[in-house]
Amino acid sequence: MIPRFCYTLNMAGLFDGTSLQRPVTCEVCNKALTECTCPRDAEGNVCLPKDQQVRVYREKRKGKWNTVVTGLDPKANDLKAMLKKLKNTCSAGGAVKDDHLEIQGDHRDRLVKMLADQGYKVKAAGG
Repeated sequence: MIPRFCYTLNMAGLFDGTSLQRPVTCEVCNKALTECTCPRDAEGNVCLPKDQQVRVYREKRKGKWNTVVTGLDPKANDLKAMLKKLKNTCSAGGAVKDDHLEIQGDHRDRLVKMLADQGYKVKAAGG
């Protein structure tokens, strides 16, 4: 079975070859798919921040706290750019590991507020 997104990209457009020809458009922004900048998941479906369930928890490793952000879609989000923004906000180091973000230190409450302000459905997990 061909994913819906691949099918629409291969499709030339509505009324192809006639004077009424129109390109295939995005269902969210109504722009042509070639101009659309909506974030998409691996299957090609639109994956907005409000559709992602993000968890932020803290864990202790070798006596030091780390804050871990999970639940972000790696195809729909630029994890490296997001990590850079979170590191700058917290003034801490961090890394992208296995499709989740790790920030050095205990910054759970700050990151929950910041991600909620960006439109993500976010929950603080753990104790």
